[in-house]
Amino acid sequence: MKRPYRKKPSQFKEIALERINELFVQADKVFKKSHKLANRYVELARKIGMKYKVSMPREHKRRFCKYCYCFLVPGDNCRVRLTGQKVVYYCQNCRKYMRFPYKTQKKNK
Repeated sequence: MKRPYRKKPSQFKEIALERINELFVQADKVFKKSHKLANRYVELARKIGMKYKVSMPREHKRRFCKYCYCFLVPGDNCRVRLTGQKVVYYCQNCRKYMRFPYKTQKKNK
C-alpha cells in the first residue's frame, strides 16, 4: 500500500510564516476598533510560531509587548524613545520597558 501524501516540514514553516504575517496585518487593521481582538491575533500568531518553530520576523517582534503580549501601536499604547545605542519601547499597559540595540554597520577594510 502507498502512504498518503504528507507535506514536508519546510512547507509547514512557509505556511505558518504566511499566517503570522496575515495575523499581524489584521491586528493592525482591527486595533482602532477593538484592542482585545488585536491582542488575540498576536496571541494566535505567537502560538503558531511556537508550534511550527518559526521565529518571528524583526518587524513583528517589536509590534507586541514581551511581557503582557499586547499589540503595540506607537502613540496609542506604546512610547518609543531613542537613547544612546538603544531603541526603548515602553508598554503603557503593563508599564515595562523593552530595549533593542541599533544595528551597527561594519567598516569595510
